Amino acid sequence: MTNSANNSNGGLGKSSDSQSSRLMSIDALRGFDMFWIMGGDDFFALLLGASSFAWAPALKEQLEHVEWQGFRFYDLIFPLFLFLVGCAIPFSLEKYRGEPGRVYARILRRTVLLIAMGLIYNQIQALDWKNVRWMGVLQRIGICYGVTAILFVQLKTKDLIALFVGILLVYWAMLTLVPVPGGSAGVLTPSGNLAGYIDRAFLPGKILPLYYGHGDNEGLLSTLPAIATTLLGVFSGMLLQSKLTPWGKASVLALAGIVCVVAGDAWGNVFPIIKNLWTSSFVLYAGGWSMMLLAIFYTIIDVIGWRSWAWIWVVIGANAITIYLAQRFISFEGISKFLFGGVASLSGNYKALVLAGGVLVIKWALLAFMYRHRIFLRF
Repeated sequence: MTNSANNSNGGLGKSSDSQSSRLMSIDALRGFDMFWIMGGDDFFALLLGASSFAWAPALKEQLEHVEWQGFRFYDLIFPLFLFLVGCAIPFSLEKYRGEPGRVYARILRRTVLLIAMGLIYNQIQALDWKNVRWMGVLQRIGICYGVTAILFVQLKTKDLIALFVGILLVYWAMLTLVPVPGGSAGVLTPSGNLAGYIDRAFLPGKILPLYYGHGDNEGLLSTLPAIATTLLGVFSGMLLQSKLTPWGKASVLALAGIVCVVAGDAWGNVFPIIKNLWTSSFVLYAGGWSMMLLAIFYTIIDVIGWRSWAWIWVVIGANAITIYLAQRFISFEGISKFLFGGVASLSGNYKALVLAGGVLVIKWALLAFMYRHRIFLRF
């Protein structure tokens, strides 16, 4: 940890780039994204569950993952985070393009630390090798960051675009044309898909039912299109660094997002949108919504200049990885019961809602304290 205001972790926490070279909208959108992971989903699910409005059940459904095929709001949360990881890469690594030797150690350190923290999150320290989950959220972030960062400093923009398209097409071909041993080609069911077979055959440790059971939803093969999601973020970051006018940047970003959503939806008719497999259509569909969200945040915060409201999200976004790890090892629910249990006991049917709100308040207060004291997780 550090109390310096000049940290950089490539968009994974607070950056070392000077405020003049940063965009508050990226930090704010990262915070908005992490808000749902740190308990916003539970709070609003309870709130909507207690509502008598006819539209509440449909809205509450958006706070749950689709079981297999399709797309809901909550399916956007992780790809949006990977997108933002990529979006921050040009801001932190642009000066190293053409001089990759100067930055390899920095990229490697962050990649290794993220993967290591992911394994600790999955309790590898228990040394129960057969039952540990080797893949996970932080591992995927680490791998996607590391690979994408190296590609960014090594390749020209046109080559990155070609690679992005190539990844989507190759992954589509693999999942639809390569037969699964003992099965058939093109089967995209939970038990019959190629990505799940590769996980079962080559992924060590335990494949847990929570992550669809027949494979890991952050498994080996599906990490390839997740890199494409991160590359979409890189392209967006490069656009925001371009010489276009601020309104021009916002317009292009929004238009590109619409095009990706339409393309992903159309491709989904033949290559379904499936988050657990991170299908190519899912990359485009989720990436398009990510770009449109960034266009909205960028327009309001960095173009129009309405910044005061964004602080609530920036506080979270500045230490996004910190709170993700902290909620694994700190019982915020227990603290909420200690502090707000009395109020909750007087709230009748809203007891669970009060306690869930307490969890959010405590987590945000911790992050606000860290932000005010310039304490950020550093890699």
